[in-house]
Amino acid sequence: MPTLFVAPGACSFGAHVVLKELDIPHDIAVVPLRTPDSPIFKVNPLGRVPALKLDSGEVLTENGAILPFLGDLKPEAGLFAPVGSLERARIQEWIGFLNSDLHRAFRPVNRPELFHPDASVHEAIRAKGLERLVDLLEFVDKKLEGKTWVVGERFTIADAYLGVFWSWLKRSRPELLSWLPNLSAFGSRFDARPSVQAALAAEQTPSERQAAA
Repeated sequence: MPTLFVAPGACSFGAHVVLKELDIPHDIAVVPLRTPDSPIFKVNPLGRVPALKLDSGEVLTENGAILPFLGDLKPEAGLFAPVGSLERARIQEWIGFLNSDLHRAFRPVNRPELFHPDASVHEAIRAKGLERLVDLLEFVDKKLEGKTWVVGERFTIADAYLGVFWSWLKRSRPELLSWLPNLSAFGSRFDARPSVQAALAAEQTPSERQAAA
């Protein structure tokens, strides 16, 4: 069965949710990030998640590849759309935007040290990055107006991916939520899905499981 390598709080959560939605046999390997001895480096030399190890031994990386691949494994689940359809293109449009724009916009806000080693300029980097992040979040909020999910009334792989950034936002920038009513409503629906709750539970550390018991 396939094995998905994930890290708690990372962008691999979207692929984890999709696997739970599909309800197909799979293994989850929870790995640390940014530690040189992490087992993820044996699977992905870049040390990033998600990484999906297939039964053949081949490894897929990057959400832009893994999410569509998973969606096509079980078409009857309705997480993707038929080849050649406009709906499929819309889902891929969202995945491209989330991967190239929204994900990148969180980096200067949450990890300014990636952009300059001098801690004295980190707040300036964070403030400038926040301006761009807010612009993109407002764009997302407007796109969600009148919709249950990103392409209409059905949960898809694009929703699983957007849910990653919803979780980052409510954890690191909850003060923005009052400005984003449509995204907040989306987030409440996302959090309530059994697949999301199952993925969260599977990624908990033993101490977190004990505390929740």
